[in-house]
Amino acid sequence: MAWPAYRRGIWLWTTPRRGNRGSRPVDLLWRQSSKPLGNLEHVETDVLGPPYERHTIELADDDEGAVIATLVRRRASRPTTRAVLYVHGFVDYFFQTHLADFFAELGWDFYALDLRKYGRSLLPHQTPNFARSLTDYYPELDEAARIIRDQDGHDRLLVAGHSTGGLITSLWSHSRQGSGIVDGLFLNSPFFDFNLPWLVKRPIMAATIAVNRRTPYRAIPQSNLGLYGQSLHAEHHGEWTYDLAWKPVLGFPVTAGWLSAIRRGQRRLRAGLSIDAPILVACSSRTFRGKEWNDDVRISDSVLDVEHIVRWAPGLGPRVSIARFDGGMHDLTLSGRDVRAEVFRELGRWVDAYLRPVGTPEIEVPPAPEERTAHPSPSM
Repeated sequence: MAWPAYRRGIWLWTTPRRGNRGSRPVDLLWRQSSKPLGNLEHVETDVLGPPYERHTIELADDDEGAVIATLVRRRASRPTTRAVLYVHGFVDYFFQTHLADFFAELGWDFYALDLRKYGRSLLPHQTPNFARSLTDYYPELDEAARIIRDQDGHDRLLVAGHSTGGLITSLWSHSRQGSGIVDGLFLNSPFFDFNLPWLVKRPIMAATIAVNRRTPYRAIPQSNLGLYGQSLHAEHHGEWTYDLAWKPVLGFPVTAGWLSAIRRGQRRLRAGLSIDAPILVACSSRTFRGKEWNDDVRISDSVLDVEHIVRWAPGLGPRVSIARFDGGMHDLTLSGRDVRAEVFRELGRWVDAYLRPVGTPEIEVPPAPEERTAHPSPSM
């Protein structure tokens, strides 16, 4: 399988700093060469604890300095050639261990990528979650896929993207069509459009981006993600615990550069993609539009307009399935227990239908009526 040239680099294993959003290099394990590499034997335990392992991808520096991404791995109980690569959303990182458990129980190895400037990959000198272009993330996606396929020996790769991760992985999968890298794409409430009035998200946003073209790090005033954050975290109205330094309840400031990158990516997606892998797009059945807390926040998408998701999903490629879940939250896997159980059941059915192990016999198709007429059975 051919991989982009910029995949060549140095890998560093890291130990997390408690109470710090960054990572500390520990030891240089290997420099990539043309020599095939087997499974890595020396791993650091992730902040989630066993059985989660992590390693750091060292990327090219940008104008803020050093840049890294972090790949987390959780193996299934038995050796498998199937793997899933999960990519988080904005103001997010991987902490959903129940999602990893679900795939591991299905017999899939689970990987999660904390993108540059997010979660485990956010370094002290960096602007949280900043990007100038969504293609900035392609190097770590390419390297993660290479490790999963070439190094860890998987021949099936399902890519799962949530929200902004769904937008990024859609564009990346389209750009890698024909390479055999992506076998399936699961999009959990993907960020296909801004949940804003037309006047704001079209002419006003365009003017804001144009005015700030030379100041990409400038923070743009916005309504924060406070309601959604409150609906998730156990210290507020939710049931989940996670690192609030990496995923604050009120979110991080939105920068002009990030806003421009998202807008360009969405415009490209809405123009139509041709992803050559089956796609499952999943979202809630309702959008929450209030500005004050009420219990409906916990049974609807309080971040995106779900009708936008359904509208633009068919343009991703020729094989798109859409599943909507009543009572689903923005991250469907963090919905109430009964809803997320249904999400996992539907995902399991879709995976069984579209991503069977390599070598599974194809379904036999009975002959068409005209073929039976042309070749009648011999008379008794």
